Amino acid sequence: MTSTQHTEPSGPAGLSGPDDPFGWIAEQAAVRRAAGLRRELRPRPADWDLLDLAGNDYLGLSRHPEVTGAGADACLRWGAGSTGSRLVTGSTALHAELEAELADFTGFEAALVLASGYAANLAAVTALTGPGTVLVSDAANHASLIDGCRLSRATTEVVRHADPDAVRKALDGHEGRAVVVSDSVFSVDGDAAPLPALAAACREYGAALLVDDAHGFGVLGEGGRGSLHAAGLAGAPDVVCTATLSKSLGAQGGVVLGPAAVIEHLVNAARTFIFDTGLAPAAAGAALGALRLLRREPGRAERARTVARDFHRLLTAAGLDATAPDACVVSVRAPSPEAAVAWAARCRDAGLAVGCFRPPSVPDRISRLRLTARCDLTDAQVRDAVEVIARTAPRG
Repeated sequence: MTSTQHTEPSGPAGLSGPDDPFGWIAEQAAVRRAAGLRRELRPRPADWDLLDLAGNDYLGLSRHPEVTGAGADACLRWGAGSTGSRLVTGSTALHAELEAELADFTGFEAALVLASGYAANLAAVTALTGPGTVLVSDAANHASLIDGCRLSRATTEVVRHADPDAVRKALDGHEGRAVVVSDSVFSVDGDAAPLPALAAACREYGAALLVDDAHGFGVLGEGGRGSLHAAGLAGAPDVVCTATLSKSLGAQGGVVLGPAAVIEHLVNAARTFIFDTGLAPAAAGAALGALRLLRREPGRAERARTVARDFHRLLTAAGLDATAPDACVVSVRAPSPEAAVAWAARCRDAGLAVGCFRPPSVPDRISRLRLTARCDLTDAQVRDAVEVIARTAPRG
């Protein structure tokens, strides 16, 4: 058995060489630094003074007093934590109320709330598949769907991005259970999946369709009811939807929406539901408050989409390579990972927070700035943000 020798001690005991079980980490860190891919945490203060185009608070609700008040009230009434898994002590009347209203709003028969959108995707993918199942996964799917495919023990076929014919080819000749999984709005470039065409392909072969609507829920469909509602697929017996409560609703948590039989199955079979502590009451209360506010103010969804279109129009007019948004995500291509990091830093120094996406987070290995539109941005803020991005763009 061979080991890599290190000239500098590492670890709390000063171990090195074959005695250091984590010595390989230094080599991995050096590779990331050399490739310009090192990540680091930057805790933001409560009174952050940057204009935020990096977060996913599409409807501007994370600090809305009605939403924060609902979260605080839930915390005071139900406690700081849910105290256990949903099947033990972690389900409250508040969780049940949130699930009922989410299902009603989106047009699905039933809903199941989990601790995060990531957990919701793992739950849905793994519990609805298994050995002998074929999983057909879009090449640009989110990491949580990819990880669900890996954990499922199903046969996974990764197909070309947003290509229903590639889905048909993957399903052709397969016998037994089949599930097609796709984002509704892809988180890197903000383009939308062809959901009606995907559903048609699934029905030709008797496959189920599982859609992650994290970036569509709250901004697409009538009053923000989501991508499946907009496509006329909400409530269909062969369609399951997942979503997060941390983007448009400004809170935290995830949800699986679908036929009641599917939701009951997840309660009994989904490991990230059964063995995880339930969503904290404060997050459940805040999400419910945000959902009720959205029902009263459906124009927030359309305003967010308008802001995204304005970003694209102005960025393109400034000569930048920006993607046309189908929802609220706009990306601007950078020439390299290093250039993207430096560009984002210059924006931050100018008072603007933008996302910075680099390999391996992007499957096409193209680095980008990623901008997220919010309904509470003014026209002046949009123009000012574009001016900063254009002024700080890489030259040459």
